[in-house]
Parts: sequence; C-alpha cells; structure tokens
Amino acid sequence: MTEPDRIDRSIMRELQKNARITITELASRVGLSKTPCQVRMRRLEEQGYITGYTALLNQTRMGMSHIAFAQVTLNDTSSKALAAFNEAVRGIAAVEQCHMIAGNFDYLLKVRTRNMAEYRQVLGEQISALPHVLQTSTFVVMESVRDGAL
Repeated sequence: MTEPDRIDRSIMRELQKNARITITELASRVGLSKTPCQVRMRRLEEQGYITGYTALLNQTRMGMSHIAFAQVTLNDTSSKALAAFNEAVRGIAAVEQCHMIAGNFDYLLKVRTRNMAEYRQVLGEQISALPHVLQTSTFVVMESVRDGAL
C-alpha cells in the first residue's frame, strides 16, 4: 500500500466536495489527464482510502431537523460489554453517529429526529435500553454552524 501523495489528497478533497464530478473535470482540477486520474482513483478505492460515494441529504427539508448529542456512560467497559453496546447501537436508525470517547463518559451519540418528543422516545425506549447503559446526558443543538465532511 502506498501513502497518498499531494495529487491523491487533491483527488480525495475534490471528491468530498462533489462525488458526482466527471473524471474529465476531476483530472483537470488535480492537474492530470483522464487515464492517470482514473488509475489513482481505483488505487485509492482498492487501498481503502475511498470507501464509498454518497449523497448528502437536506435533513431539515426531510423533516428531520432536531439534533441532539447524547453522552452515554456504561456500567461495564470490558471488551465484551463494549462490543455488545457497539453492535446494538448500530440498530438504532436515529443515531447518525456514535463515537467512543476518552473522558468522563464512554460514548457520544449524534441523534437526529423530527422533534423533541421523538427524541425523548428514542432516548427512553432505545438508547437507555442499550446494553450496559448506566446514564445518559443530552445536549440539544440550537443551530448547526457546520455539518458534514466539507
């Protein structure tokens, strides 16, 4: 596996901005011709630097404008307990992101719902019921200043 060079990083940055860019336009922006650009893209995909392509959706237009971050503290942090939590949290559709944290709590979840009532239901019936959850604490987003990879 080769480390990405300056051109590879440029390709990845451009694809993050617009994954639907044509190969011709991408090649032009990174200073390559079409074929070498395609070869580099394939290599970046094969080596796992590019793991997929996706569409960014306007969640507010889709009625999913409520964002909350939930701190989760577990009552057991053994490998087995962490694995059980990790597997179960993947099954909650409202959990947009889940990160294990080094600090005073164990996980930080980004949860997206339609409104506070729906969030309360997800928290009470799904998140709190996850394996080994001892306590949660919620922080509600008032405004998203920057959201996404760009």
